[in-house]
Amino acid sequence: MTEGSAGAPEDLGAAVREAAALLARAGVATPRADAELLAAHLLSRVMGEEVSRGELAARMVTGSWATPAGYAELVRARAERIPLQHLTGRAHFRNLTLDVGPGVFVPRPETELLVDELNAFLPTRPGPRPTVVDLATGSGALALAAAQENPAARVIGVELSEAALAWARRNAAARAGAGEPSAEIVAGDAAAALPELEGAVDAVVTNPPYIPEDMVPRDPEVALHDPGTALYGGSPDGLLIPAAFVHRAARLLVSGGLLVMEHAEVQAEAVTGLFEAEGFAGVETLLDLTGRERATKGYAGGRQPGAPRSSRPGGRHQHETKDAEP
Repeated sequence: MTEGSAGAPEDLGAAVREAAALLARAGVATPRADAELLAAHLLSRVMGEEVSRGELAARMVTGSWATPAGYAELVRARAERIPLQHLTGRAHFRNLTLDVGPGVFVPRPETELLVDELNAFLPTRPGPRPTVVDLATGSGALALAAAQENPAARVIGVELSEAALAWARRNAAARAGAGEPSAEIVAGDAAAALPELEGAVDAVVTNPPYIPEDMVPRDPEVALHDPGTALYGGSPDGLLIPAAFVHRAARLLVSGGLLVMEHAEVQAEAVTGLFEAEGFAGVETLLDLTGRERATKGYAGGRQPGAPRSSRPGGRHQHETKDAEP
């Protein structure tokens, strides 16, 4: 980038154009958007209020804003493939803005599909307060979106990593502090989580680690910055940990309860087998917005919604992708 008094051209429009060109040369998938988002991030801090990309674009046309201090440094860091979300400290997921950074998996848009399935399912449940569990919640994205969009539900996120757990609790506390629906975030191994809720959970959602051990994520942002515990599935096919999650979900769920799990598109057939081996009915592969087989759902206890319902045990009712290459 052309150096100015703050390490970037004084004219904001010129700075953003040069930043986009630099990011494109570095292989960043969305160079113009990232250049604008980094500028908007810094300007928001200077102005003390959120600056949108639309407002940024208008100001670049009029020339009424100068390049913010530190912009060139942020752009260079992004060119080194440090995730945009680590540089801004925020990630967007559905209607949420989450705090993220080193030590936690950055949520991806394709995972939003799981919330759509959950939202369609929960209105079919009896009782005033369905219980939802998010296994391996990471930043809390799935759990907090589920709580926001289903305020009557009790939502619990389970996380083993201490670093990710801290981010999830921070995000949950922010939601609660703003008086908005939040989730309970608990520490624990998702493969053995919540024994007190066995047979009492209405729905389980999960985006487990599923990359095969001998594969490397294509994007440097993922390979170098997402925690390995959130990526690798523990076996050559990447399905050791997902299989444990399916097994656990089968024991947590009430008969007819929903499990919906993300996976790699090449794992769809194998994941269907995992679901069926644990007695799930109505197993179905789900397509993301690009038509890829990115999730699977099924219903516990061999019963789909609408089938005759047995009583709950104990009467309880408390209601960038991981794509890789060799």
